[in-house]
Amino acid sequence: MSSANTSSTTESLRKNVKLLGRLLGEIISEAEGEAFFETVEAIRRLSKSARAKNDLEDLQHLLSPISNEKALGVARAFGQFLTLTNIADQHHSTSLDQGQNPGAILREAVNKLQSATTSQQALQDALDNLKIDLVLTAHPTEIIRRTMINKYAEIDQCLGALEHEIKPDLQIKIIARLRSLITQIWYSRDFRVNRPSPIDEAKGGYAVVERSLWQAVPDFLRELDSMREQLSLAEANLDWTPVKFSSWMGGDRDGNPNVTAAVTHETLLLSQWQAADLFSQDLNTLIEELSVTECNLRVRELVGDTHEPYRSLLRPLRDLLETQRTQLMHAIKDGKSAPDPITKEQILAPLELTYSSLHDCGMNIIANGLLLDVIRRVHAFGPHLVTLDIRQESGRHSQAIAEIVTTLGLGDYNQWSESDRCEFLLKELNNPRPLLPHAFSGTDEVREVLQTTRVIANHPPEAFGAYVISMASSASDVLSVYLLMKEAGCVSMLPVAPLFETLSDLQNAERVVQQLLDLPGFCDYIKHHIMVMIGYSDSAKDAGVLAASWAQYQAQESLIETCQAKGVALTLFHGRGGTIGRGGAPAQAALLSQPPGSLAQGLRVTEQGEMIRTKLGLPALAGNTLALYSSAILQANVSPPPEPKQEWRELMHRLADASCGHYRDYVRHNPDFLVYFREATPEQELANLPLGSRPARRRSGGGIETLRAIPWIFAWSQNRLLLPAWLGAGQALTETAGETGHQLIMKQMISDWPFFKTRISMLEMVFAKADLLIAEYYDDTLVSRDYLPIGVALRKQLQQDASTVLDLLDQEQLLQHDEWGKESIRLRNIYTAPLNLLQAELLRRERTQSDTLVEQAIMVSIAGVAAGMRNTG
Repeated sequence: MSSANTSSTTESLRKNVKLLGRLLGEIISEAEGEAFFETVEAIRRLSKSARAKNDLEDLQHLLSPISNEKALGVARAFGQFLTLTNIADQHHSTSLDQGQNPGAILREAVNKLQSATTSQQALQDALDNLKIDLVLTAHPTEIIRRTMINKYAEIDQCLGALEHEIKPDLQIKIIARLRSLITQIWYSRDFRVNRPSPIDEAKGGYAVVERSLWQAVPDFLRELDSMREQLSLAEANLDWTPVKFSSWMGGDRDGNPNVTAAVTHETLLLSQWQAADLFSQDLNTLIEELSVTECNLRVRELVGDTHEPYRSLLRPLRDLLETQRTQLMHAIKDGKSAPDPITKEQILAPLELTYSSLHDCGMNIIANGLLLDVIRRVHAFGPHLVTLDIRQESGRHSQAIAEIVTTLGLGDYNQWSESDRCEFLLKELNNPRPLLPHAFSGTDEVREVLQTTRVIANHPPEAFGAYVISMASSASDVLSVYLLMKEAGCVSMLPVAPLFETLSDLQNAERVVQQLLDLPGFCDYIKHHIMVMIGYSDSAKDAGVLAASWAQYQAQESLIETCQAKGVALTLFHGRGGTIGRGGAPAQAALLSQPPGSLAQGLRVTEQGEMIRTKLGLPALAGNTLALYSSAILQANVSPPPEPKQEWRELMHRLADASCGHYRDYVRHNPDFLVYFREATPEQELANLPLGSRPARRRSGGGIETLRAIPWIFAWSQNRLLLPAWLGAGQALTETAGETGHQLIMKQMISDWPFFKTRISMLEMVFAKADLLIAEYYDDTLVSRDYLPIGVALRKQLQQDASTVLDLLDQEQLLQHDEWGKESIRLRNIYTAPLNLLQAELLRRERTQSDTLVEQAIMVSIAGVAAGMRNTG
């Protein structure tokens, strides 16, 4: 995009940022006094000049002596400005004049699809088989309170209203409302005081459905209807369900002792309550709307001689939903027995009768209005709102089987070979008699596993998505879960999805799945469909981002081939995070860089932490996200990306091995690295943040291997070194590019292979976001003298790696072809830099002498930097 085009398309964004910034400044001045506001302005001006000179010394001198109380206020001011900037930026990204709306995204997809194929049948099949399952997770990266999120949403609405031609008096009212909202934000707590419980997290996820997805899904499906018209395809069937949602909130117990069987049961009731509430509201609106008198014979037979047949037909359903809602609330709050769940068929039957009758009577426009939207919501959300995944670590299931085997006097399960384990588990799966002894209880951990499987058995299969086994490494890990569910009385089994998340697990994934599919009768048992989850976070933490991404690619390739040979449909479940170090990337680029055939069964992917808010938190944002995903899936299935040439594979093997080696030289083999990490980043202080219900570590003590991937990446994003997103990759590229002919091959790979192009593009973005001056300041302020050489070497390596990427891209500067991206980073740095310098100083004070004000200011600064970086973990 040219500079002129960038300027014209961002004029409204700049205007909104200026408006929100002015209002915030006025509010700060009124609330804290003119002198404080002038201090904030002086810091901002000095930061701007410091960035221009590439010298932070004057800014350091201004911030270093600041009092603890004033530091808290300054951190809040800069953090809130960055938050308001993000709101304006998100609004800009979805505004109609940007062309970034679902309709525009899908129209562009239509052009690409038509140029890729002339087969109408191929296009019809691609759209008919489109499947997107977004799995909402509560990974601890969302720090913002729900009440603040609601205020942010209203600010977005106000900005939208100001874009229209309105009378001056209305404009004054809208700006006054903006001022009121920003004032409310300034005088409110910035984030939660206490950690959320798993139930709180589930409620937050359901609030996203209510506030955004409930409207976004039917709106988006209408855009897909328009796409069918543009492609001259047949209309969709009434039960077409290209989009659905699942959740880990209240179901993910891996390393989280707060998620118990009782919590999972309550979560399931809450989701039913929320669905009953939303559908009853829809039914009330429909009943009000459907005052028409004509109906077909089938409806007349059901309702008798009434003047308003559709109201008579739908009122019993509305009453059923309202009764269900009331009884569920008593079950949740008072511990009373929960009612039997309503089925999807119960909700659909009167709605579909109404739909058919309206069409029969020539009232198509009414049938295809709100009624069609409600029917589509029933298919997308159902009476359970979202399907709940259960996740547990593989060792817990092995422990349960081992205790049962010991109680039965069959020996020591832990000492059995893998083949003996599989033989036993498969035999018991096919044995109609119970396995569990009548008096068996087991240890606390085992009782919890068994109680969880009983919760699964006591709820309808439609309430669940999958049972995910973290740290899966063998076929017996999968069989043991099926056996435990059978023993609990599950009539219909959940799909059991092994999660392969370390480098070695990814490399062994094909072997494990092959072993499963080779077991006698197993393919029939799973009805020739298997789900496998690919872990992005832990594999990158284990081996570095480049080696991990290549292992993920190869694992998907081999799994696709293995399952095709066995006639088994494979759903790949992607455990991506928001950041590059956790598998994050622009939606289309990420999907189009996957192996051919990897999206044949659709897309199942996690939406994690704060990315739920930034990608799905508003109807317009959710519509864009769904359109980007759909566009990429359709393109990948109609015109698959190319398979890599053999010389590309060989080069990737070398790059992956080299990058993994360089990464582990620091992270695993340098005895001083752990101390450096803990001193140079706020990793120690992150434990105090009320981010989520799950502990930051899988177990207490230990080093980096016990730290979860999220705080690992969160910490490095704070000091602006962003180490997990590049360490090892650039050094491997540099070494390989220096060998004869390899640089030319890599340039060809960038040009012709989406996988490699996306890896290099992500590295370019990381290097553009990293800030060596700030990283150096953290070291100088916080790191002991003995460990400073590590930081010096890392910053030197980053500079060299960035230079290599520029050479491969034939560019003179980072983001050379993304003027707005470059400008956005520059503008944010003006406000993020003071927060970084302030945070480093506050960390120094806190580590010397603990102080409540300093702790609070550190938390505010962490949230502010996260807002400036546009992501956390």
